[in-house]
Amino acid sequence: MKYSNKELCFLDYLHALTDDAGIFQHSIYGVPNPRKGYTTDDNARALILAVLLCEHFLDNDLYLVYKYLAFLLNAQKDDGTFRNIMNYDRNFNEENASEDCFGRCIWAIGRTIASPAIPLNIKRACQHVLNKVIEQWPKLNSPRAKALSIIGLGFLADAQENVCLIDRLSNSLVEQYTEYKTGDWHWFEDSMTYGNALLPWSLLKAYAVLKKDILVETAREATAFLSKTTLDGDYFKPVGCNGWYFRGNKKAEYDEQPLEACEMILLLLEFYSITKEKKYLDDADKCFRWYTGQNSKNLSLIDKQTGACYDGLNENGLNLNQGSESVISYGIAFMEMYKKH
Repeated sequence: MKYSNKELCFLDYLHALTDDAGIFQHSIYGVPNPRKGYTTDDNARALILAVLLCEHFLDNDLYLVYKYLAFLLNAQKDDGTFRNIMNYDRNFNEENASEDCFGRCIWAIGRTIASPAIPLNIKRACQHVLNKVIEQWPKLNSPRAKALSIIGLGFLADAQENVCLIDRLSNSLVEQYTEYKTGDWHWFEDSMTYGNALLPWSLLKAYAVLKKDILVETAREATAFLSKTTLDGDYFKPVGCNGWYFRGNKKAEYDEQPLEACEMILLLLEFYSITKEKKYLDDADKCFRWYTGQNSKNLSLIDKQTGACYDGLNENGLNLNQGSESVISYGIAFMEMYKKH
């Protein structure tokens, strides 16, 4: 499938990564690797991107929405939880996914239901997923699972039970932030690892619903700390996944992953939409330019021939594989920046 807009050529690669079951998890360079199968995590992320594409470019071409939502329906168990890793033979090889995977599914489902581009019967299928998760909310312990759930429920705040859940989950995150915060460490845990921007972003989403000042104040303080850690220079430099960043230690320099730039953009754009302070939009632009070469290696992560996104930066340069998390992250970042310009 070809698209006339050169900037959207990553869609060809997105289709190449997607078969009749869903989106493949990994690639060998630029070719899908069936041996690594699929994940619910990636199909939830892909559903969000597919919805964004329907809203802005594809005139309600729902092919990808059907594929990725069907994967989530298949992955969900009767108790509302999800299985995550599926082999190429279409069998799940684990019984229970992580709480973070659960939260990511809620984000995808909420975003799909809220979209004006999605037909009612697809939204009903999404509601079917939500109806099965009721008993799981009290069991969430992961702060990222709570954050992801808040983000998803924030799209569904017309229902009072969802407002109550947002209130409870966001209060829990504020309490955790207060517990771990010290004079020189303004964060929710003793470490910064993956998906850091999700935590303050979710508090902004909760603020949009609840209008509680403590939420935006906590988000602002945590975002300032995260920005000092990753944006205090000429380019975005995320926390490296090869060692992370633990209180009292140095931040790991590599590997830098596309997901971090995407989620940082989402946080900064949310702050811009609330405050209209241009610094947040400027920092979001800086994060997006990380993909195109304004980074620690001065290398573009975008394959000029296919539009795909490489899997990250390591100390030697590019990771030349092009897995689904990377191209989806770039696609979501592109779509959200497109809406702002």
